[in-house]
Amino acid sequence: MKRIIIGSDKSGFSLKEVIKKLLTESGYEVTDGGTIKEEEPKPYFEVAAAVAKRISEGEFQKGILICGTGMGMAIVANKYKGVYAAVCENTFAAEKARAINDANVLTLGGWITGEIAGCEIVKTFLDTKFTQNLEDWRANNLINAKMQIEKIEEKMYGQT
Repeated sequence: MKRIIIGSDKSGFSLKEVIKKLLTESGYEVTDGGTIKEEEPKPYFEVAAAVAKRISEGEFQKGILICGTGMGMAIVANKYKGVYAAVCENTFAAEKARAINDANVLTLGGWITGEIAGCEIVKTFLDTKFTQNLEDWRANNLINAKMQIEKIEEKMYGQT
């Protein structure tokens, strides 16, 4: 079964619930990293840190984070080794975040992204593979770039 972790603050709660339903109906085992109840919200920095930590440790391969703009979640999530969070406001950005950057965390803005668009963005993000539909020369450059980024991370974070 496909597994994914998702989280939001109060601003992203409604969109998170819609996306959780989509994911469950699409065959995903969904873990909710918070906010669980809209009336008991957690701040974006706590949710993003909790979700990113679980991805960084290898418990999950991919995640989705939703706050008001998606930007706060991305900033916090990207502090964790091996987490590559991208704010995507449309399907083109979601496709390129995966194909070019191999992003493993999608961040969305609950104030910006409607439910239908959000679901389409999620589907595109999850259905796109790293280097998908790219010319061989570009794919090879991106694979090399990813290895160089991992070396930078090793220097910054050390080996795990």
